[in-house]
Amino acid sequence: MDQQITIQRAQEMVDEWIRTIGGRYFSELTNMVLLTEETGELARIIARVYGDQVAKQGDLRKNLGEEMADVLWVLICLANQTGVDLTQAFRESLEKKIRRDHDRFKELK
Repeated sequence: MDQQITIQRAQEMVDEWIRTIGGRYFSELTNMVLLTEETGELARIIARVYGDQVAKQGDLRKNLGEEMADVLWVLICLANQTGVDLTQAFRESLEKKIRRDHDRFKELK
């Protein structure tokens, strides 16, 4: 497997997996629901490890990185099936934030 995976390469890898192993993409609506579900699983770990909630038996056996990767996987699926180039979208988002927020957080330093 690649040492460094670009966003573009990740989109290609997910698409290849879907086409060769996964059978097909789930519908966009189903993937949006799955994204929400995976985000909830990530939130559960964050709330119990870094927040004020007390973990139940088994909560902390889940891996934070794995849950983040699950969110990323479904997000990439949605991008692929809707024709979004996440590299370009991220670049544009970063440029917008640089322009808009260049002085916004100076007090936090």
